[in-house]
Amino acid sequence: MRLENILALTHAKLLSSPFVSEFNKIVFRAKDVTRGDLFFAYDPLQIEEAVANGAYGIVFDKKAQISDQEIAWIKVENLDEALKRILRFKLIDKKIEVYGCDAITLKLALQIITEPSFLALNGTFVDIYNDLDMLDDGATVLFSPELISSELFTKVKHLPQNPSLHIDVVEQTLFESSFIYDNVFYERQLISPFFIPYLEQLLHLLKVLGINFRLRKFTPIDHFEAVFTNKNFEIKEFGTSDKVLIFEKSTSFANKEISYLQKQAFWAKNLYVLPQSALENIDQNLLNGMQVAIYNKKHEIKALLKEHQFHFALIIGADKSILMQSLQLTPKTLFDF
Repeated sequence: MRLENILALTHAKLLSSPFVSEFNKIVFRAKDVTRGDLFFAYDPLQIEEAVANGAYGIVFDKKAQISDQEIAWIKVENLDEALKRILRFKLIDKKIEVYGCDAITLKLALQIITEPSFLALNGTFVDIYNDLDMLDDGATVLFSPELISSELFTKVKHLPQNPSLHIDVVEQTLFESSFIYDNVFYERQLISPFFIPYLEQLLHLLKVLGINFRLRKFTPIDHFEAVFTNKNFEIKEFGTSDKVLIFEKSTSFANKEISYLQKQAFWAKNLYVLPQSALENIDQNLLNGMQVAIYNKKHEIKALLKEHQFHFALIIGADKSILMQSLQLTPKTLFDF
């Protein structure tokens, strides 16, 4: 790629007078640099090694010591933004189809074995760049606008609707499913029935595109994630306790998950732990007569859980990392008794 194109796309400042005019490829680890490469300095401590290995240019957004005036020292405001602009430019010439989906469908796609021509896009922006840069023409990309900016692509398609084949759930608990799809039986999969409509839509996309796939054992994703605990909120093995915390970090799925829990666990004592900032987006009719606890800061959640009796606690806007935080309760005084 030519230096003048890099500068124009990234709105960068050239801080040297280099003899180079183009680069072989973009590299992110100094040990992978070969002569003629452009090094993106996500780790400024690797710049010296990248120069020694023959980098023709260094792109950086923090302070850097210019050690060789003959190569290009390119200062940008933000490395991710600069890389996104370059990648968008490169994708214009790639003949790929891009589909947008919600975050749950994307996370499920990451657990399905498919042909190399199908890419579920996830990870850091460096991961995304490497995956898309190596993608062949004719490939299909699935991404979630909740995780990656849609601005990266010039055209995004919607998932095809009305699946021709449906998933037949044979047996279920709140967090496991045994089901049949396309005459194949999948026994005791660690996937909640809540996710089945998302999985069905995903498999329909693969069928429409004619992409071969294989379902393997599902593992928990960071949505509607069940964590079994004891009364002290210490994590126990799956299915070994009657107190379950269900974590959902995205508020966009709150209403659906509240409805699901009320329908499937109507017999249980449920608690809904909600962030104050998201209350206006949650259907208040769903909460009528329900146990509800409101928090402003995540460190308040464990104390709120201590104050309630429940079998299942749906915690919106947080993940299980809060269980690693120490429980901070306000000390009692004589006037509290």
